[in-house]
Amino acid sequence: MNQPLAYVHPQSKIASNVVIEPFVNIEKNVTIGAGTWIGSNVSIMEGARIGKNCRIFPGAVISAIPQDLKYEGEETTVRIGDNTTIREFVTINRGTKANIETVVGNNCLIMAYAHIAHDCIIGDHVILANCATLAGHIEIDDWAIVNGLVAVQQFVKIGSHTYISGGALVRKDVPPFVKAAREPLSYVGVNSIGLRRRGFSNEQINAIQDIYRMIYLKGLNVSQSVSIIEADFPVTPERDEILSFVNRSSRGIMKGYQRYQKSE
Repeated sequence: MNQPLAYVHPQSKIASNVVIEPFVNIEKNVTIGAGTWIGSNVSIMEGARIGKNCRIFPGAVISAIPQDLKYEGEETTVRIGDNTTIREFVTINRGTKANIETVVGNNCLIMAYAHIAHDCIIGDHVILANCATLAGHIEIDDWAIVNGLVAVQQFVKIGSHTYISGGALVRKDVPPFVKAAREPLSYVGVNSIGLRRRGFSNEQINAIQDIYRMIYLKGLNVSQSVSIIEADFPVTPERDEILSFVNRSSRGIMKGYQRYQKSE
């Protein structure tokens, strides 16, 4: 770890086998787990908690203060799990008193120029592609993929195993297991390819498709669809996850795609 061209605050806690490249700046009140690599010109600011075997590429800024007027200098953190890769010029802001911490889970890939704002909670195995931008207080569940140039509005929730198309504007909650695309962002099907890659059976995928047909393709409102699903659909972990997500959504879930025809 002895790198004469890097600055490491003496009060930081760095595992002995962490590799720190030249021109890195690590402030006080930082912990970094074993096996992590910190590329050149990375800034790791006060309040960072970085796990084991992470890779942080040049130019990233971790745990800067929130870009939020309600932040009043309170002690908050960024927590990054194990085996997560953070590519060039990613910015991750620490929390505010609203949630105290910003969290990125284990085995995530955060691609170049992505931004994760204050108080976001990112699950495990999540991919944020290049220039994906998260406003504050966003929650993303495990295995979600958010493609390049996606902008997510504050307080939005994105469910597990979702796939959000590049360039999307996400203003409503995106329920689990789906693909989302178009403008305004809409349901365009179940993420069946991703689910198969992760070991879901055809029976599980078909059951998920049946649930979303009821929600999006039967001409019912969400409350009507939920009532029918609760009464008539077999109880499965996937069914319960979908219902729980929809029932907890405070912003409302995204709509189904509608074809608008020009009037003559």
